[in-house]
Amino acid sequence: MPLSEQEQRLLDEMERHLLHNDADIVSAPSGDRTLSYRNLVYGALLLLVGIAALVSAVALGSTIGAVGSIVVGVIGFAAMVVGVILAATPVRRTGPTAVPSGSSAKRPAPGSASFMDRMNDRWDRRQDGR
Repeated sequence: MPLSEQEQRLLDEMERHLLHNDADIVSAPSGDRTLSYRNLVYGALLLLVGIAALVSAVALGSTIGAVGSIVVGVIGFAAMVVGVILAATPVRRTGPTAVPSGSSAKRPAPGSASFMDRMNDRWDRRQDGR
């Protein structure tokens, strides 16, 4: 069933609006806080240590006694919680947070920009060409 002229015009307008807003969302700075890969790795390792402690507490429950098993289980659970919190906590950026806007903004050299920065630049150039 073909669209009427009004529906086609509305669909085109919605598509242009969506493309414009998506480009703004992708290139918008996320503030002065970001996730640290080092914290993600340490948090994941701490989570794995906590899981191992919890499993060992259950497996060795009869050997180390009920109180010992509970203590090791609680320590393992606490390690898991701390690992998740460490992995999910953003850290402050140390570099400049202000992003210049407009076409006069200097773009970084291709070798020094991150992958996402290069993809955002390509997206912006593609949208400017329309």
